[in-house]
Amino acid sequence: MGFDNYDEEKIRRNRKRKMLLMKKKRQQILRRRIMITALMVIAIILAVIIINSVSGIKKTFKQKEAFASDVISETQPEEETEKPTEPPLIYAQMASDYFDLTSESKVSSPYAALLDVDNHKIIAGKQADTRMYPASMTKVMTLIVVTDNIDKIPQTYTFGFEMLNRLFREEASVAGFLDGETVDVEDLLYGLILPSGADAAEALAIMVAGSNEEFAKLMNAKCNELGLKHTRFANPTGLYDEEQYTTPAEMAMIMEYAMRDELRAKVLGTYQYKTKATAQHPDGIQLTSTMYSRIYGNEAPGVIVKGGKTGFISQAGSCLVSYAVTNKGHAYVFCTGGATYKWAPVYDEIYVYKNIIPESEKNLEAETKK
Repeated sequence: MGFDNYDEEKIRRNRKRKMLLMKKKRQQILRRRIMITALMVIAIILAVIIINSVSGIKKTFKQKEAFASDVISETQPEEETEKPTEPPLIYAQMASDYFDLTSESKVSSPYAALLDVDNHKIIAGKQADTRMYPASMTKVMTLIVVTDNIDKIPQTYTFGFEMLNRLFREEASVAGFLDGETVDVEDLLYGLILPSGADAAEALAIMVAGSNEEFAKLMNAKCNELGLKHTRFANPTGLYDEEQYTTPAEMAMIMEYAMRDELRAKVLGTYQYKTKATAQHPDGIQLTSTMYSRIYGNEAPGVIVKGGKTGFISQAGSCLVSYAVTNKGHAYVFCTGGATYKWAPVYDEIYVYKNIIPESEKNLEAETKK
């Protein structure tokens, strides 16, 4: 093609026509997108309207059903469309036939409370509402707060020298974890309860709240949630602090609440557990329950101890809280404090489970026959 045939004006017109065509095509695509978006919005609005309408119909239908049920029979309980939320804890009251264990010379602990779990009554005790130091029974509340937050925390903790050295100087009971050892949550839970490990307690507190002080705030928030009136915590271990106290009755209530949860009940009811292998402990650590090393749990005929926690500091004496179930399925919690030697709470527990609980069972049978 020669230069003589070159028509610049024609080329310019062709370019302009192509640009107009492209612009028109883009506008068509844009209009199509706008239309699709509008249709989607309309569809969503219609779906919401339909769902709300159906929900309203269902709600009206349920209301009519409930109304009809009321009309049919006033003697039958009202059927509710939704199950009401249960309170986390019913505060136990003193039974009208409360038995004062002060007269029982075989119960040597100065503080005691026997909780009838099913009826929410303190049926026997000694100074059951009197303030005492909980010692390592504290770790039952530590277990509660940790398990409440178990899905929100790191799954392992690496121990450092500073904490372990401080606990050694304080003569705290420990599970035996070492400097630099990384331990998972499961092993820490068993280390908390079975050997009453302050090392496990502080590790879990840091994992949940960042410090012992912040964790204690969560413990006290839980006390408030449960409606406890005479219990406060200052640390997760049970080491002495004048601002850390409870009563035998409220400690029994804490134990009862703890045993409602499957994981907590499993930990509190375990005799022995071996931790997983680490570089510091290639064979793991054999942990043994401080309670089940002193009792089998079946010493009282017809009664099985399902879980428990011991405690001791010089200011609190020897303590024990345990959860037991009779062969008739009736549950009890017995808590003692202030004993002068470590076997006293065990002997007190066995005596009460052998002698007081059978009387309670007889009374319950008599009431059901009335």
